[in-house]
Amino acid sequence: QVQLRESGGGLVQAGGSLRLSCAASGRTFNNYAVAWFRRAPGTEREFVAAISWSGGLSNYADSVEGRFAISRDDSAKTVYLQMNSLKLEDTAVYYCAARRINSVNADRYPWDHWGQGTQVTVSS
Repeated sequence: QVQLRESGGGLVQAGGSLRLSCAASGRTFNNYAVAWFRRAPGTEREFVAAISWSGGLSNYADSVEGRFAISRDDSAKTVYLQMNSLKLEDTAVYYCAARRINSVNADRYPWDHWGQGTQVTVSS
């Protein structure tokens, strides 16, 4: 069993950057694929990015490709989401999720573990 906790959210101006962290509890984390999702007010949850066990594979939503980067440090049991060139439409609650199945596909397999989320607000 793994528990996830997000941090790093906050208020940032458009064009700025933030780095989110997803810290895991439990014995091991290197055999979990991890993803970031987000939900803006009045919208459905949206896939943002995912990373494989080893970090060798990643997948991004078209809306963040080239601006966001997902990475992991298994020694720290943490996955990061570096967000650059932030836009107003990136405002949302960001959640990390994990699963044992080693796939970076957004929705082919269920994500079994979820964090509580961290708020990101981009202002003009």
